Amino acid sequence: MTATPDISVIIPSHDRWHTLPRALDSVLAQQLQPLEVIVVDDGSSDDTAALMAEHYPSVRLLQQKNQGVSAARNSGIKVSKGRWIALLDSDDVWHPEKLERQREQLIAEPVYRLCHCDEIWIRNGVRVNPKRRHQKTGGWVFEQCLPLCAISPSAALIRRDVFEDIGFFDPELPACEDYDFWLRLTHREPVLYIEEALLNKYGGHEDQLSRAHWGMDRFRIQVLLKLLAQDLLSREQRDAALTTLEQKLGVYMAGANKRGRTEETEQLQQAFVAVDDRRPAP
Repeated sequence: MTATPDISVIIPSHDRWHTLPRALDSVLAQQLQPLEVIVVDDGSSDDTAALMAEHYPSVRLLQQKNQGVSAARNSGIKVSKGRWIALLDSDDVWHPEKLERQREQLIAEPVYRLCHCDEIWIRNGVRVNPKRRHQKTGGWVFEQCLPLCAISPSAALIRRDVFEDIGFFDPELPACEDYDFWLRLTHREPVLYIEEALLNKYGGHEDQLSRAHWGMDRFRIQVLLKLLAQDLLSREQRDAALTTLEQKLGVYMAGANKRGRTEETEQLQQAFVAVDDRRPAP
């Protein structure tokens, strides 16, 4: 990174006027100010536009019809100017030193194209401790990213050419779009990690995306099937992905069968057999 800040901040928002000011204030309070801040209003029906015009006139507001968080992030990234993209969810809050600490680390280790950090979890107003399986790290983290999303979008600072190389967030995924993006990145290269909590990640509220969709693993299964079908992984990565997919399918299909969705389970089983090359051909 150069001595001049070259960071674009992208904040997707849908009917989040009640949390958006908290997120924006944390950006404007950064010790290292970004090049620009872009809020992508994804078809809100609340007072987001009026709020932005009255209280945040220096922040660019990009409005579009409701298309989901992936499309909103993608729209913001495509119109941004910075060499580095910092994502922030509209219900999260950065600590004042977040961008500065990441910039310092990336200057010291310029080989990396993604830097993420630790975070503080707050659920329903109470701080909670993440479980061991949520522990974050750096380096080659593909296998760590397989069970669940191991990088938070709000913690990530991404060099623009990453999107040129692997594409944008998948708008066809209503959830787990970040899981998909991190897998596409981490099978190719290592990531930089700052073992310091530089943001507050809020959860438990009624409009949280993960609450809008039941059975989140069905989207992870979809992502894994797509990734395996593309034949981009090393043999070791592929074996790990197949093992994870088999585990997730076993749990999900057991639940689906109990609910009488036998056609769905048969389709999933066929899709798995189509990508599973660990067993010798008959």
